[in-house]
Amino acid sequence: MELIALHRLLQGVAFDKILGNQGLGVKALKIDSRQVEPGDLFIAMPGYKTDGHLFIPKAVENGANYILCHQLPDLIEDKICYVVVDDVRKACAKLVANYFGDPSKKLKLIGVTGTNGKTTIATLLYEFFQKSGFKAGLLSTVENKIATKVIPSTHTTPDIISINQLMAEMVESGCTYAVMEVSSHAIDQMRIDGLDFDGGLFTNLTVDHLDYHQTFKEYVYTKKKFFDQLKPEAFALCNIDDKNGEVMMQNTRASRKSYAVKRMADFKGSILRNSLEGLQMRVNQKEAFFRLIGMFNAYNLLAVYGAAELLGFNQEEILLHLSSLEPARGRFEIIRNPLNQQTAIIDYAHSPDSLENVLKTIVEVKGMESRIITICGAGGDRDRTKRPQMGAIAGNLSDLVIFTTDNPRSEEPECIIDEMVAGVDKEFMDKILKVTDRSEAIKIAAKLADPADIILIAGKGHETYQEIKGVRYPFDDKEKIKAIWH
Repeated sequence: MELIALHRLLQGVAFDKILGNQGLGVKALKIDSRQVEPGDLFIAMPGYKTDGHLFIPKAVENGANYILCHQLPDLIEDKICYVVVDDVRKACAKLVANYFGDPSKKLKLIGVTGTNGKTTIATLLYEFFQKSGFKAGLLSTVENKIATKVIPSTHTTPDIISINQLMAEMVESGCTYAVMEVSSHAIDQMRIDGLDFDGGLFTNLTVDHLDYHQTFKEYVYTKKKFFDQLKPEAFALCNIDDKNGEVMMQNTRASRKSYAVKRMADFKGSILRNSLEGLQMRVNQKEAFFRLIGMFNAYNLLAVYGAAELLGFNQEEILLHLSSLEPARGRFEIIRNPLNQQTAIIDYAHSPDSLENVLKTIVEVKGMESRIITICGAGGDRDRTKRPQMGAIAGNLSDLVIFTTDNPRSEEPECIIDEMVAGVDKEFMDKILKVTDRSEAIKIAAKLADPADIILIAGKGHETYQEIKGVRYPFDDKEKIKAIWH
């Protein structure tokens, strides 16, 4: 593999000083010292829990030629070149873009941020580009795609090296467009810095990730930074039915555009009919039927419609393609029992707002004789404040609730379940079951459900594992319910 000269990587990078041999060449860039190989450049990234500077000795031991750091280590190795910068994250963004040839500048790149709806919007937009005859790339919670090639996803937004590497592969594969989910963690950790976005979409903002951001105000500010960084030629398309939509656009240099159902907006939608079969909607005075269900999906469709039109696509073409698209995997995904037409809905809802949206949608579209049986839990080692809120919502909007495990991680599942049950109103306690084993919870729900009932299996959606005490065990809600029915 050809080594890249250091001076090429440092173009546009503000550095304080360079110590050591600069002529060795760089084989690859690494953030994880354990993955460093001879000839690599190790980036001593300051982390949320640990500081990469602590792992410089390990990177050197593994053969790193170069170290990018803010502070020199106590022991300076003569054979190593140290590049000292004031801000490692900022320097890293430019250095990585240089290494991969600035791939985001060669794509029409759209970022989607907000609490809920990111995966659906990003996936629908990707599918729209593909149906319109263009090769496109996708970076999402569910999966990454380079045209039709699927690459498993591990984070909502990958690390900055992986992002640029995937985009470089998109460019090499002939992709014209790329869509990515932009998480608040990625914005705060500068994982998207240096990327050339042509558009940004804002979905909504509800209480989430307070284990990381500490306050809702900080969470809002972090999301807003994404729009503050957009270039003047880009567009900022925001849901103004959410009070934070206009906040996102306050300081952006991008072209400000809006979408809404309840207010007047650049892209206005209204629901004419909502059923388990789909949505009949009016979008900017044009009617269309979509296979997605519920008010929250009306917003998702409007966002995709607006972004496509802002990118220059024809209105009729947009509606034609959107009307044929299916929901993203694990997002209000409907499964029918082939024996008696019993219905299950798999959804990733893992916050109070998303759980409430899904349950209210089921209430709207279910038959009069149908009961809602909800299976839900909450993730361990995450924001505990939302557990009683989710318990209250499930108890209020369901006919039967089975509280069970989600991804308990290092916590005891029974403690998480008890914290959820603590939020349930006393008048609803008679419809609550606690079943720690998630497989057993799904079996019990299927056994108790009548053919007309709807079983909501919430919290894990597309995930194919369950994380318990540091180990990921195979677990897929969709496959579990299908196996029980067959």
